[in-house]
Amino acid sequence: MAKTPRNDGEGDYLYDALSEYLEHVRVAYRLHEDKRPVMLFDIQEQRIYAYGYEGFKSELSVKSQVALAEQYEQARKSGEMVVFVRDNDNRRLASYLIDCD
Repeated sequence: MAKTPRNDGEGDYLYDALSEYLEHVRVAYRLHEDKRPVMLFDIQEQRIYAYGYEGFKSELSVKSQVALAEQYEQARKSGEMVVFVRDNDNRRLASYLIDCD
């Protein structure tokens, strides 16, 4: 299911929140699969977003852009998707590689 979190082991509660919506994330990804979107799940809103890679990347810090580029390439090679989980209340953002199926 999930591969290595990109936040140095923190964020298990973020993955737990994502896991409840994982099938919905997969469905949303499949709707835009031809564009290979970066997915975002917002915990407070309980909403799923699909973003174009370049647009999403441009909103990140330089360090996070590098990490996303590596993770996105790995996802492309392995047939996975990149999913971010955002917790605005605790100011946390974590990303995961998730199987598309």
